[in-house]
Amino acid sequence: MRIPEGASDPKTRKRLRRTDLTALQIREQIVEEGLQPGDRVPQEWLSPEAVKVSRGTLREALKVLEYQGLISTKSGPGGGVFVASVEPGEAIRLLDNLFLFDQPSITDIYTLRKQLEPELAACVAGNLTEPAFQSLQTCIRLYEDEPKTAEEEYAQRLAELDFHEELARHCSNPILAFTCSFLLSLLRDMTVCRSIYKEPNPGLRETGLHYQVRLLRAIKAGDAELSRMIMRGHMFEAEKYMLERAAMRTRGGRQQSSPS
Repeated sequence: MRIPEGASDPKTRKRLRRTDLTALQIREQIVEEGLQPGDRVPQEWLSPEAVKVSRGTLREALKVLEYQGLISTKSGPGGGVFVASVEPGEAIRLLDNLFLFDQPSITDIYTLRKQLEPELAACVAGNLTEPAFQSLQTCIRLYEDEPKTAEEEYAQRLAELDFHEELARHCSNPILAFTCSFLLSLLRDMTVCRSIYKEPNPGLRETGLHYQVRLLRAIKAGDAELSRMIMRGHMFEAEKYMLERAAMRTRGGRQQSSPS
């Protein structure tokens, strides 16, 4: 079996199962031949003789590629194995699982957000269509009013994150957009963040609205530097708040667990 690029190191090969090596080999062929989403994977690539493994191993390798979103299979007339495109949301869900039981800290996330979100804002400044601008305004309207319940408070905090997600959707730099979306997904998943988002804090909502209304004006005016500056201030304030609330929760937990 031809050893795929990146799997030639003996230590790497030892860690990979034969199934994974076979999946890598087929992936390499797809990349080398320049196949695109929707293209059929040539049948001659998918025979046990071609990849020099058993039918069972080949079948499992195809399952791996399908789970990864790289291929899809169709049965019946005109069926076969086809190249598929991986949706960013699917990729983010897989990456989320990487940190599910070893979650990063709030500082870890905001170390990146403070660098990337200002660039995201600058990237979209002057480049939004009217429908895109309207969708961002719709996000803001979801948390303009004072929440009446804890559930509404939580929904409004998530809507604030959706505002940033919407910005990422309209970013022309796909790597920047994906990374910003991934960091937002981590925030939504973290237990401590979920708890903080459920806490009533009218002042925080007003501060967030202030930043985002100013940001929209700068974006619409096409002022990239002002957009960058506003978002940077927003990120520093958001990090400060999240760290303060997390510290308060930690202190509260220690006080409750200490003997009376």
